[in-house]
Amino acid sequence: MALGLFVIGFTASEVLQIQAKAKEMLLEGKTLMSWGESGSTATKQFAMPIREVLEECAHALPLLDPETFGRPPRRVGSTRVGFLPK
Repeated sequence: MALGLFVIGFTASEVLQIQAKAKEMLLEGKTLMSWGESGSTATKQFAMPIREVLEECAHALPLLDPETFGRPPRRVGSTRVGFLPK
């Protein structure tokens, strides 16, 4: 479930760039980088899993640019408290 991390402080253009980079990494299978030098090794993992990045992008784009990406879906619900007659 998206948290709205890319809604505040990002433009739609920036979110599209993030989405494109996440898609590129997903297609190339690059989610973990590892390298070694002079007998020592280092491993770097990206800040967010690609799945979460793509979810956040999908959540942010309709909010940042509803003209292009459509309006975000509205959540409709109802609650009834108390006795319900049969």
